[in-house]
Amino acid sequence: MVSTVSVTSLAAAIAEVADALVDEFDLIEFLHLVASRAAELVGAAAVGLLLADLNGELQFVAGSQDVATMLERFQLHMDEGPCVEAFRTGQSVTDENLSAASKRWPNFAPAALAAGFTGVHALPMRLRKQVIGGLNLFTAGGQTVSGVDLEVVQAFTHVATVGLLQERAVQEASLLAGQLEKALTSRVVIEQAKGAISQVHGITVDEAFAALRSYARRNHYKLTELASDCVTDPDRFPALMIRRAGSPSTNLNFFRRD
Repeated sequence: MVSTVSVTSLAAAIAEVADALVDEFDLIEFLHLVASRAAELVGAAAVGLLLADLNGELQFVAGSQDVATMLERFQLHMDEGPCVEAFRTGQSVTDENLSAASKRWPNFAPAALAAGFTGVHALPMRLRKQVIGGLNLFTAGGQTVSGVDLEVVQAFTHVATVGLLQERAVQEASLLAGQLEKALTSRVVIEQAKGAISQVHGITVDEAFAALRSYARRNHYKLTELASDCVTDPDRFPALMIRRAGSPSTNLNFFRRD
């Protein structure tokens, strides 16, 4: 069977999705783009998108029509429906006769029929074994979607899924890089504080670090913040002192509470 989806339309949809990933990325705009283009490819009456959050729970993210939004939210509330099934199984779910699907989806099927839809196709947003969501195609007026056309939309959905996972990886990498940069900056500040304390009190940097940590713990300071304060504003801590009598290594009295 030959697909009714034109090659030009599919290529344009994929190009548009790719462009959305290259430019300043807007997740919601991207997801609405995927939903609307998927609907256009096969002439679906509406399309809804669900994505899993960080806890693995499905959340509504986009709908090509308000009625699709309502139905997607409804199936999440009832924990029942084609998109929920597609997400849990990682397999496509097809039912072109919702009027006979009340046993399968006793809550969702009547609601979809009342909204004017006669059939539904749910496609998993999946990369190999990783499933991150589902896309619902709603049909009306007895419209049918061929298996070949569903494969085309599934391929388009795969492209969108790869894009989302790639963007997520980039963001996670950026977050990791930011955390690493912050950690390195913190280490520089701590080393500066250790050096300053060591020089002022004539002790080793190890002893200075021990005193710094001890004061931070006793007074509920973050170590980096305390180190920064010691470097930039040592007068903020009038209790910073050490007795000169005896060995510095045995008579530490840093950050003593007065």
